[in-house]
Amino acid sequence: MENLKSGEFLVKETDRNSVFIPEECDEEQLMIRQTCQDFLETEVYPNLDAVDKQDRELMKKMLKKSGDLGLMGISIPEEYGGFGQSFVTQMLAAETIGAGYSFSVAFMAHCGIGTLPIMYYGNEEQRQKYVTKLATGEILGAYCLTEPGAGSDANAGITNAKLSEDGKHYILNGQKMWITNAGFADVQTVFAKIGNDRVLSAFIVESNYPGIVVNPDEHKMGIKGSSTAQIFYNDVKVPVENLIGRQGGGFRIALSILHMGRIKLGANVLGAAKKTITDSVKYANERKQFGVLISTFGTIKYKLAEQVIRTFAAESANYRVSKDIDDLMARYNEEGCDHGIASIDAISHYAVEAAILKVYSSEVLDYVVDEAVQIHGGMGYSAEMDVERAYRDSRINRIFEGTNEINTLLVVDTAMKRAMKGDFDLFGEAEKLYASLDKISDGKTANEDYYEEKLRYTKNFKHLTLLLIYSAVKTFEKKLVYEQEIMNNLSVMIMETYVTESSVLRVQKIEDLKGKESASLYKNILDVLIFDSAAKIRKSSLDAIYSFASADEAAKLAKAIENLTTVAGVNVKEARRSIADKLIDDNVYKF
Repeated sequence: MENLKSGEFLVKETDRNSVFIPEECDEEQLMIRQTCQDFLETEVYPNLDAVDKQDRELMKKMLKKSGDLGLMGISIPEEYGGFGQSFVTQMLAAETIGAGYSFSVAFMAHCGIGTLPIMYYGNEEQRQKYVTKLATGEILGAYCLTEPGAGSDANAGITNAKLSEDGKHYILNGQKMWITNAGFADVQTVFAKIGNDRVLSAFIVESNYPGIVVNPDEHKMGIKGSSTAQIFYNDVKVPVENLIGRQGGGFRIALSILHMGRIKLGANVLGAAKKTITDSVKYANERKQFGVLISTFGTIKYKLAEQVIRTFAAESANYRVSKDIDDLMARYNEEGCDHGIASIDAISHYAVEAAILKVYSSEVLDYVVDEAVQIHGGMGYSAEMDVERAYRDSRINRIFEGTNEINTLLVVDTAMKRAMKGDFDLFGEAEKLYASLDKISDGKTANEDYYEEKLRYTKNFKHLTLLLIYSAVKTFEKKLVYEQEIMNNLSVMIMETYVTESSVLRVQKIEDLKGKESASLYKNILDVLIFDSAAKIRKSSLDAIYSFASADEAAKLAKAIENLTTVAGVNVKEARRSIADKLIDDNVYKF
């Protein structure tokens, strides 16, 4: 069965056997995860307070130790000193390291945006010279894109590179800001415009080149241990052979690396969420009020369960797309594509899902850490507790890798552009549905089993999303991109649909693997998730239609919304209590 293209889930169904779920991790993957966890326990957690005092040397030492253990080479092919692991395994490692607070930021910046532009787009000589050392931690990397006047609009940067008279160097001048690992990176991937070019090019710049000035670290709200600083380039001579790819190819490199960063961030925040949930339940199982443990209170159980439900849902979506990427990489490799290009093209292909994961997962973590502080009460506000650090560190994730506002708009915009390119027939399917608007029902059939019912709901969510996209495009045509509030409504619908469908497929597969009894608790997660998602989709739909549709059309669409968001009632109190009770009994996140 051929894998769906990016965004195609909106018009096609997915078989559960084509998705990967974390419960399928093999022995080698579990061993890698344990190695990452052991590293956090022995090297990172004992040093959190010290590294948060902006000790650059300590952070550098920790990063190099992780390189000695091979953790930096998980995604790098063996011929360049790495282990050549699958994308699923890379995501598993990213998730585990994600529980490492500011260390995870420095680590992921090095392994991802600090290394992979050279790995994916560099030539053989550049890979041998730099990637082999980056993969082992012998040298450390940074990624220099953002400028004072160029944040979300990366191509607005004015850092410039002029070819020297002898043609041997580019003379680099400009300024970069918010550069992670700036204080100790040995190698930087720097984006600049050559001469009068309108678009960016990318360069490998060694930090010891004369003319580079690195400012002191910024004082930040969170992730204090990661080095974040401005870098100035004053007539820096960069050898011409350090141009990555072709002249003017930097913007494509930057966008592709951002897609990769978004997906990896989706996994990274899962580790932070799971660690924070464990901290929450441990405290709830120790703290007494009115003579009893607070973990016995219904309100606390609600918070604990909701933390689990949202994290489980985000995790389901993250690993679903990870396998899709692995499958596409394999196909590109079979077609004879260079490994680096095959990898980044496969990742970049799933741009819709990358944006979904980035937004959904980072907002899940923000919810989890916020409720963790609340569960801890006054102690949650104390710097003595890990949740205080988790709360501050979490906030950057909604800004990293493109703000959530930008990524939310990208979800629907990219899906529509992919459809217009002919990747899948979004508008044809939408037009068919709109033609039968008066006849749309909830689609319920007799004798549905549990999963048939849940998949019918997700199919209905898809149909509703298609209807509203069609109606909005019919109304605004090309001007829809300027109606950001409506675009946001549509994106929320797409995100909720993808995440709920991913969760249904995961629970269905858990039952296949472990039996009905093992799946019963996960069905409670699914029941609450879909019940809540239906309400969110209904609200977003109504907000959208009353913002653009005529009274006549709005009435018809409102009826369709009612039919397509109707789900069976759920005893959410008991479902959440059962989820919380398992967490309370385990005293650690084990879902």
